Amino acid sequence: MVSRFVSLHLHPHGHSFLFPTTKTNFPIKKFPNKTEIHLQPNTSAKRIVFFPPRAKESDESQLNPIILGEFEPDPTLTNDDLNPTTSNQRNLSGLEMASLWVGLVVGVPTYYLAGSLVDLGMAWWQGIATVVAANFILLIPLILTGNPGARYGISFPVLARSSFGIRGAHIPTLLRALVGCGWYGIESWIGGEAIFILLPRFAKESSFARPLSWLGTSPLEFACFIVFWVAQLGIVWNGIDAIRELEKYSAPILMFLTCCLLVWSYTNAGGFSHMLSLSSRLTNLEFWSLFFPSLTANISFWATLALNIPDFTRYAKSESDQIIGQIGLPVFMGAFTFVGLAVTSSTKVIFGSVISNPIRLLEQIGGGFFSKILAIFGISLATITTNIAANVVAPANALVNLSPSTFTFRRGAILTALLGIAFQPWRLLQSSESFVYTWLVGYSALLGPIGGIILVDYYLIRGSRLSLSDLYTLNPEGMYYYSGGYNLAALWALILGILPVIPGFLLKVGILSSGPHIFDVIYNNAWFFSFFSAGVIYWILSFLRGKRMSDQQMDPMLPNTP
Repeated sequence: MVSRFVSLHLHPHGHSFLFPTTKTNFPIKKFPNKTEIHLQPNTSAKRIVFFPPRAKESDESQLNPIILGEFEPDPTLTNDDLNPTTSNQRNLSGLEMASLWVGLVVGVPTYYLAGSLVDLGMAWWQGIATVVAANFILLIPLILTGNPGARYGISFPVLARSSFGIRGAHIPTLLRALVGCGWYGIESWIGGEAIFILLPRFAKESSFARPLSWLGTSPLEFACFIVFWVAQLGIVWNGIDAIRELEKYSAPILMFLTCCLLVWSYTNAGGFSHMLSLSSRLTNLEFWSLFFPSLTANISFWATLALNIPDFTRYAKSESDQIIGQIGLPVFMGAFTFVGLAVTSSTKVIFGSVISNPIRLLEQIGGGFFSKILAIFGISLATITTNIAANVVAPANALVNLSPSTFTFRRGAILTALLGIAFQPWRLLQSSESFVYTWLVGYSALLGPIGGIILVDYYLIRGSRLSLSDLYTLNPEGMYYYSGGYNLAALWALILGILPVIPGFLLKVGILSSGPHIFDVIYNNAWFFSFFSAGVIYWILSFLRGKRMSDQQMDPMLPNTP
């Protein structure tokens, strides 16, 4: 009797996996790293599901699971940056994930956001409560979205293929990339301001330091911006491994420098008594009208990472490691918010006015050359660690997903940096209101619906099960091909989730002079409204279409992960 099974032997351990098969022609392929496939006579396979060994069991296993599916992987959908991570690439522990958040959180925009709340009239404790509440809310979608990255080893652009379609995934990934490009410009401008401070007085008082109306800033400040912009490309050029090493080793340095800043403010302001006694300048009605858009702005602050967090969790050792690492967000955000608010409040005592921008604070502090160098080093390090990890990885991966044969991670990163200039970040940072209400709240209307659709699709419709081989094929019979590669239900839900927010945005930027109050309410809660409305609409449309999941075996990358 002839056996109807396929046996796979993975050296050096000699693991054996048995799979029942049906009669079709099975193409024989060559695989690297001493991996062999032995087909017994007269056998064939319709679908083989491969469960790779965990990293601690075999660091030599490099067999790519997407080539063992029913469909041939399409070369336009795969390359080294898009393929699922292999076992020995999954070496990011929970502690390293947490250190990533230290590098992300400790930065000028985070400090500026915290200080802006005091600048807009909140008391210190109201500002901290707003930031912490927002980040605990965001922790939920952050962990949920990070799960498929840790479980299947896939990046955000590949995950988006399951809900938006193989071709439709370009839309959410490019929207996320667009926001990342804007943030890259903002962070680079902040770094350029730090360089500007180091310049001698005669340079800052020259004609080149005078603003040009058509440019919106001075040629000298713009030149400093370009210098810092170029300096970051050296790290980006070395890829994701260099970024990960930078985040790991910079975390303790940033924590030390943050403590130094806190000690300085405590000493010079005579303690924190002024901060603790600083009361709100807002009435009860004014506070609540400010609280909800501020909550939305704080959620929007990291809503970008909440979308593309699979780009990082795909390197996690296990699903539990990614959860432990994500808890670092609200903890470190709360701690650094306290520092930002304490220092901002102390400036009222020290200088006679509130200074929420840390760059301007450095100008006021003055000090010797060594003090300035140390301060500039701290700002530059904080800016680079945040900018590269948060604002380069997602746009670069989105461009790689758009055309794997054209873009590599390096090429995508360079284009991201170029687009960052086009955003003219110096205009976005002109005031606390433009930064919080125009930029942060505005783009949350784009990212909220994408997150809602992806989570509804992954958890409610698919039960957190994905077929890796179908994510890399353009075969019309593939599970995620939908209608010509586009999932129309997801696209309609995305559009309907964004549309109601647009009138409020037009009112905020002054394009519309007046409108119903409901537009302001929707805009001030843009992330919440778009996230839940798009998710519900997508679920309803999918249900009405009679979408049914196949009973065929799925292929998780980490079946035994705790």
